[in-house]
Amino acid sequence: MMNKGFRFFCYIALFSLLSCIKNDLPYPVVELSILSVEGTGFTCEASDIDAKNRVVTLHLDETTDISRVEISKIAITEGGKASVPLSGEFDLRSDLSITLSLYQDYEWTLKAEQTIERIFTVESQIGAAEFDVEHHTATVHVPEGTDMDQIKITELKLGPRDITTMTPDPSTLTSFETYRTVTIRYHAFEEKWSLYVIPTEVTAQFTQVDAWTRLIWLYASGRSGTELGFRYRKQNDTEWITVPTEQITVSGGAFSTCLSGLEPEQTYELVAYSGTDESEVRTATTGAETPLTNGGFEQWCVEGSVVYPGPSLAEAYWGTGNPGAAIAGATLTDKVTDPRPGSSGMYAARLESKLAGVAGIGKLAAGNLFIGKYVGTRGTNGIVGFGRPFTQRPVALKGWVKYTRGLITDVGTTQPTGMTIAKGDPDNGIIYVALGTWTPAEYGYCEKESGDNKVLGTDEIPICVDTRDKNTFFNSNSPAVIAYGELVLDQTIDQWQEFTIKLNYTATNLVPTHLVIVCSASRYGDYYIGSRDSKMWVDDFELVYDVGE
Repeated sequence: MMNKGFRFFCYIALFSLLSCIKNDLPYPVVELSILSVEGTGFTCEASDIDAKNRVVTLHLDETTDISRVEISKIAITEGGKASVPLSGEFDLRSDLSITLSLYQDYEWTLKAEQTIERIFTVESQIGAAEFDVEHHTATVHVPEGTDMDQIKITELKLGPRDITTMTPDPSTLTSFETYRTVTIRYHAFEEKWSLYVIPTEVTAQFTQVDAWTRLIWLYASGRSGTELGFRYRKQNDTEWITVPTEQITVSGGAFSTCLSGLEPEQTYELVAYSGTDESEVRTATTGAETPLTNGGFEQWCVEGSVVYPGPSLAEAYWGTGNPGAAIAGATLTDKVTDPRPGSSGMYAARLESKLAGVAGIGKLAAGNLFIGKYVGTRGTNGIVGFGRPFTQRPVALKGWVKYTRGLITDVGTTQPTGMTIAKGDPDNGIIYVALGTWTPAEYGYCEKESGDNKVLGTDEIPICVDTRDKNTFFNSNSPAVIAYGELVLDQTIDQWQEFTIKLNYTATNLVPTHLVIVCSASRYGDYYIGSRDSKMWVDDFELVYDVGE
């Protein structure tokens, strides 16, 4: 029989041994994300989830109570836990911080944006009303000499439609020798607004003039109730051209139009009028009609074993994933002697999604073609650079395309935000075009690079897309994007088909610094998702500068 003292000694020794063992096993790194947000009274698309900055934006309907936003589900990465409930009512007057936890913590922010249309118009108003939402003031202007005791409010809307009450009745407010106040109520909110009516001597003036290449955008203010419009002519011409009434947009005393059919690099004289009053003559010069470099895809070269879409690697305006795929002996994008009907060229570009690997081991590489260049390969991952300097403002991208749509054969380890794509699902192709003000410091930074070489973007090619990090993937909702358009190919197109992708600008006065065009036979190829059977042919891309083209 074992001695009790000996057993006690063994227990002590074992305990001492165990206490000396350190747990040096590292925790796995599982990045946690908000994948989607569902509920009533708002929209939240996949593009509203900024994975790089970990911010989710809800776009509230005008009548939604921002202090009681109903969320039915916040979907997060499987296995993660959140610091707040994943459903319920949320007060989003301030941003909501959400910590997602598993082995590490990830701080996310949920924010709400709500646009409430506000209207303040009076008889004989000049220009548009001005609203200071923070201080609850609304201001309009009227001509000098107006009887300030006999002001007639024609429309006043300061809160959400249909649910806002207002006291006193605006029709009782006629004397504006000083400001007047109204109180509005909606949901549980009460706001006191100050209304100002201010005389001004100016009755017709430009508020903004934006000259593009074959377009000039005109914005002006005049006296409501009078004829509002514009005249223009080439500099040194004698005859003025009056813009037809149906081409002018009027809102109270504010009015605007877009002149089209103009000549590039030409100076025009412009006048805004309100009744018999005219503004001072303004001049504006249109920009150059810059063509798209190698838009016909006629220039190709081979350096080493790699095919490049340009006269040489150094001169190539477009890039492809060919340098990365060449390691596995594959060519994703190449020229073909199959130009679109009526083309003056000999070649088109063919993009093929393939398995880039040896003996069946590797990852799917999407057939691709983009403005920029291939930056480098890290293991089995690629890094590409998007964009080239460009300061003009085209209205669209035209071109020709054919497409063979395959079924998904390969799925990577990550999925696009808010989506679950499986093998056997139909693949999609995509062509998109963007203009923006990207900088290498903000959009060329690669977190997974080491040392002092984290910024791979340049002034020439500012955007760095690292397939190891989905936070670097191109985001059409980035603050740097001032214009964007896309064509998703969701069916096979057997014969050459012409397309036009319209560019939607966030504002007419913003000037881009760079142009991005991307074509991919597999839309989510940056996630290594796609079909080995998907192919795209493209030819004769051109930038359009006039709305009538």
